[in-house]
Amino acid sequence: MPAARRALPLRLLDALLFSSVWLAAAAAAQTASTLRLWPGQASGAAGLHVVVLVFAATLLTYNLDAALPFKYRQPAGTSGRKAWQQQHRPALVALAGAAALSGAYLLLADGWVHFLPVLLPLAALAIGYSWPVLPWRGRWRAIREVPLLKVFLIAGVWTAVTVGLPALAQHQPLASVLGLAGQRFCLVTALAIVFDIRDYSRDRAVGLRTFPVLLGVAGAKAVSLAFLAAELVLGISRGASPLAVLLSTATAGTVVLAARETRGDYFFALVTDGVLLVPPLLYLFF
Repeated sequence: MPAARRALPLRLLDALLFSSVWLAAAAAAQTASTLRLWPGQASGAAGLHVVVLVFAATLLTYNLDAALPFKYRQPAGTSGRKAWQQQHRPALVALAGAAALSGAYLLLADGWVHFLPVLLPLAALAIGYSWPVLPWRGRWRAIREVPLLKVFLIAGVWTAVTVGLPALAQHQPLASVLGLAGQRFCLVTALAIVFDIRDYSRDRAVGLRTFPVLLGVAGAKAVSLAFLAAELVLGISRGASPLAVLLSTATAGTVVLAARETRGDYFFALVTDGVLLVPPLLYLFF
């Protein structure tokens, strides 16, 4: 295929991945799979709205983070993702604004304002992830700078949004989804460590203590695989299809083993984030 004809598909793929639409779709798919725990309710208006709300909230969070002023000023280096985000910063801000308006409309239209005591702390954690809001050792730091906290923060917020919020929206007790919450937390933690492998040299240079920086890449992969083993045990113990859980864990494990700092942007943005879509897709067949 001539280069001119390949350019448009690649540009569309870059837009899908680097604007976080792909990641937001994964969050929405996982939310939809959670809703299927309660047959007959997932297809209702409330179920659809919570899926859209999670999609919008994910877009808002990640695009605001990508458009932060200090990130805009950082050199892109060899990162095509960062270069794309810097080039399209106005579009990311506009997308975040549209997501914020959509989310606000759903909260008001569906009477979900009473969820604000749950949603506001999650929003504060998402904002504090990159902004210097936490006093730590004599200066203000972002939450992500606290040693080893970053991956657990990402996994905790992701689990609360894609598991806890659907349960609340359907007026189900949180105790009924604890097994799924633990399973999803372990999966997202394992994948978040993969992204720390991507950032290994940069984090080491600025003194950010992540699993790869403290344990080396091999040690970080061992920790990630341990979380995947826990995800496997939790999935089977809660009664999920053993074959589906095994396939999901094996897919994630393959990505962990293949991860290295020099992998391209598509490995992380398309493949690693794409692993989050595997459990919802498998749910359709098992």
